[in-house]
Amino acid sequence: MTIGNPDPDPRHTTGLEPGGGVPPGETPPAEGSTSEAGPRHDPPKGWAAGPLIAILVVVLVAAFFLAYAVLV
Repeated sequence: MTIGNPDPDPRHTTGLEPGGGVPPGETPPAEGSTSEAGPRHDPPKGWAAGPLIAILVVVLVAAFFLAYAVLV
């Protein structure tokens, strides 16, 4: 899909001074709207490394204390 420049061309817009300025008392032209909000960004799937490492550490510590309790 190709989207052109949605802004009006200042050379062909009525009510603009040379250079694109708006004279006093004039309402500036409306901005063009775009049909798309921007590039799509899909968030990564799955767990991040930080939470997985934290869970692994907790499980290892719990396993150590469980093994110590069973052996003593």
